[in-house]
Amino acid sequence: MSGARSTKAANALARLKERSGNAAYSMTRTGNGHFFLSEGAGKPPLCEPMELDDFVAFLNAQGPQKPKRVSKLDVEFEKQLGRKKAD
Repeated sequence: MSGARSTKAANALARLKERSGNAAYSMTRTGNGHFFLSEGAGKPPLCEPMELDDFVAFLNAQGPQKPKRVSKLDVEFEKQLGRKKAD
């Protein structure tokens, strides 16, 4: 199970590196299974050690955010919802 946990955090870190353009970001896993972010190995932590889900949410909130892709079907669905609310 710990491999999957690390993979989830590593994937979130990779997305942050891509969004921010900062390839130096690094994550560390503590002995008790918590994670924290730094700007490179040996650098001070940028956050308190967190549980996996909190850490992933923290990483996802950092850096520039990519706009969500919206399909034509989503746009039409939103229009229909708007019409139904107006009725």
